[in-house]
Amino acid sequence: MKAARVAPDRIAFVAILYACSHSGLVDEGLDCFYQMKRDYGIEPRIEHYACVVDLLSRSGQLSKAEKFIGSMPLKPDASIWGALLSACRACGETKIAERVSQHIMELELDDPGYYVLASNVFAALGKWDQVKSIRKSIVARGLKKEPGRSWIEMGNKVFAFGSAEKFSEHYQEIRNFLDELAALMSKEGYAANVQYALHDIEEDEKRDWLCGHSERLAIAFGLLKTDPGTPLQVMKNLRVCRDCHTWTKFTSKLMKREILVRDANRFHLFRDGSCSCGDYW
Repeated sequence: MKAARVAPDRIAFVAILYACSHSGLVDEGLDCFYQMKRDYGIEPRIEHYACVVDLLSRSGQLSKAEKFIGSMPLKPDASIWGALLSACRACGETKIAERVSQHIMELELDDPGYYVLASNVFAALGKWDQVKSIRKSIVARGLKKEPGRSWIEMGNKVFAFGSAEKFSEHYQEIRNFLDELAALMSKEGYAANVQYALHDIEEDEKRDWLCGHSERLAIAFGLLKTDPGTPLQVMKNLRVCRDCHTWTKFTSKLMKREILVRDANRFHLFRDGSCSCGDYW
């Protein structure tokens, strides 16, 4: 746009900052943010600040992101706190996560997603009293969490799977296959990250719960019902959790399959043990 002498507007800057955030381009993103007002006279809005918080958070600069929020001339909204909290959960940062969770709870939102995110953080910390309190608050406010669903299309037919859903005749076949795949993966170095099994249950039960995530069920079904080497395409309505992301990388390598997963954030193309997102999503 500079080369064509076309001045970017505020919407263009949202796209630029978002792209930098999802590509790990921290310095470039910050430079673009400061160019907005300095070079183009555009006053940053809340969505621009949210992108910067996400940019810093995804790169692991959580303290810097929290300080950035404190320096904002605008009151932080749920998108701001949510970006930081999501990164805290991914990085295992507990102190900042607790502070941010309190900010989210004080906003009294009508979107259950942010309450669920805060609940998940406390679950990962093993603070089940807070988890129960948040879940009661969700019910009291009449809010409902969107359940995880995944879809795979084969032979002009769509097969849908819900998380931990024991769905008719294919369930046991898929779970047996997942157990076999888990044994192979453990030999390759995969270990389930049980912090993403957000229930007050034993470790073995947590590993079993992770096997029930909807995208795993859809991928396993696709592996069972298609010829070796056939690429798989899966859709999911929510963001893929970090453990499922790692699991799919291992699966693509072990099964020698190309697996495309479209989650709520972006496309993930898994091939030979790596993902096109570079672990930024």
